[in-house]
Amino acid sequence: MTMLLNEEQRLLRDSAQGLLAARAPVAALRRLRDTRDPLGYDPALWGEVAAMGWTAAVVPEAWGGLDFGYKGLGAVFEQAGRTLAALPLLSSVVLGAGLLLEAGSDAQRAAWLPGIVAGEQLLALALEEAPRHDPSGIATQAVPSGDGWELSGEKWFVLDGHIADCLIVVARSAGEPGDAEGIGLFLVDPRAPGVSVERTWMVDARNAARVRLERVRVGPEAVLGTPGAGHAALETVLDRARICLAAETLGVVREAFERTVAYLKQRVQFEVPIGSFQALQHRAARLYTAIELAHSCVAAALDAIDTGAADLPLLASLAKASTADLSEKALNEAIQMHGGIGVTDELDIGLFLKRGRVLQQCLGDGVYHRARYAGLKGF
Repeated sequence: MTMLLNEEQRLLRDSAQGLLAARAPVAALRRLRDTRDPLGYDPALWGEVAAMGWTAAVVPEAWGGLDFGYKGLGAVFEQAGRTLAALPLLSSVVLGAGLLLEAGSDAQRAAWLPGIVAGEQLLALALEEAPRHDPSGIATQAVPSGDGWELSGEKWFVLDGHIADCLIVVARSAGEPGDAEGIGLFLVDPRAPGVSVERTWMVDARNAARVRLERVRVGPEAVLGTPGAGHAALETVLDRARICLAAETLGVVREAFERTVAYLKQRVQFEVPIGSFQALQHRAARLYTAIELAHSCVAAALDAIDTGAADLPLLASLAKASTADLSEKALNEAIQMHGGIGVTDELDIGLFLKRGRVLQQCLGDGVYHRARYAGLKGF
């Protein structure tokens, strides 16, 4: 196992840092929020992202991709966390394209993957049905209808759902909520009769939607893989997405930490910089150590994706739990060390806190992943 980036991956990281700093600084997120932008992202920037190959990074060459690997893409996610860049990269590339590659037919891949790679089509995963992450707690029904299926249910927190050209809906054709068996994956046109998509405004000013399905009819060509046997593919792709979220969280925390240390050096109290106070130095030192430990967890998990390691689920939960817990602690400390001004909208530090809170919960928080890790270890 190597947790270091090679030369090509470092170049990708550096190019991402340069583009996002220039084209997607925190001020860009503020503009999207303050103008209540109807899309919630910048299509022109997304076109540049596609031109730089980020959308192709984990797609095989046979489908128009670069097959660059997740270590490189993880570096991009970390840089996106540093600028709070609003990009549909997770929803469309990691989740959408990932499920097509894992469970889709050649016809389904040919229909969607080239458009995703080109940045011309967006996918979104309609999974969650409760306030807390539970990929087996699916109550949305998939009932056989003729040679196809009829879907009914409601989905919450669908990332980038209101801008998606196609939804991948997780629905149950057999069993009860909580069962792994009986879960299927269906391609659904968001403009189809019976589908309603309502945008929800998130605390971090990022895109999500609530999707309602009322007897939505889809044909047999809409099923990814075997009906009722989608849970394994779903968990595999979710683990990759969890690791990418962990990388983004690491970027959020690193940037907030560096801004906080800079503030400690600038803010003067009792005629000296407050960074000279030993109590604050100790708190900053503990955070630095925790950040480096989390970085090792994320690096190991990204490497496990690219090498196909058998312990990928364990490393995914380890990375997600460690960064989720770290973000809560580190971003709370960032606000505390800034003092009262830290909770005002005048400073950007509060935006990092809000993004960190959403990332913490997305696809499972520390509580969920510690329990999952223990279960995977047989406890």
